[in-house]
Amino acid sequence: MRRDNYFWAVLLILGGGLLLLSNLNILDINAWKLLWPLFLIVAGIWLLWGSFFGQPSREVEEVTIPLEGAERARVHIQHGAGRLHLVGDAPAPGELLAGTFGGGLAYSTKSDGHTLVLKLKPDQHGMPFLVWGPSSGFRWNFSLSREIPLELELETGAGETQLDLRDLRVTHLHLQTGASSSTVTMPGAAGHTRAKIEAGAAAVTVTIPQGVAARIQTQSGLAAVNIDRDRFPRQGKVYQSPDYETAANKLDLEIETGVSSVSVY
Repeated sequence: MRRDNYFWAVLLILGGGLLLLSNLNILDINAWKLLWPLFLIVAGIWLLWGSFFGQPSREVEEVTIPLEGAERARVHIQHGAGRLHLVGDAPAPGELLAGTFGGGLAYSTKSDGHTLVLKLKPDQHGMPFLVWGPSSGFRWNFSLSREIPLELELETGAGETQLDLRDLRVTHLHLQTGASSSTVTMPGAAGHTRAKIEAGAAAVTVTIPQGVAARIQTQSGLAAVNIDRDRFPRQGKVYQSPDYETAANKLDLEIETGVSSVSVY
């Protein structure tokens, strides 16, 4: 049995034992009130421990995916705990994606008219219930084509996400992220880009290249939101560049956050 399986087995036995003793009135405690905080504390310690002393990831796989003559592409990415870096380097001509994938990758493609639909997700065969931590989770480093317009949808978990989109023709972006650190550089010359970021307990930094106008809307819970008001002065319920209506390259950005820290520059 793997070390992580031993850990969760012991935790479940201890939790079940406390519940049993509480139900039999042997222990005068509210086991449920005790177990949830204990579970969260232990899980956090486990992840931190794994970040420094975790087992190595599985082997790294090099992947290239051709454009297949597509005129545009929709890319849906599901990523678990670990690191996801969408880097600025362009793949070779005629390729939609090129990169390295540590921890396992499963993907599929299909044509929808002139659009190529690509789906990426972790190959979890043989992976533990909960990986040791970001240093040993899924480590993906890849680039996407600059040749065609792109629609990107990303679902990321615990870990680190870096998206460098400045040279990509991204028309739509939807990022959903959990307990993570996310850094997004928006497209610099994509015409009109519509983006939405939904963040849970996350730290999110968004960089909007110079020369790109923006209109920004925020909905926040217990969040600290910092927006560069020199570039994007507040106008009612939105933050908007003075030249937004006439700009050749513009961004519509919607941000929904929970317990997060959000910065937009």
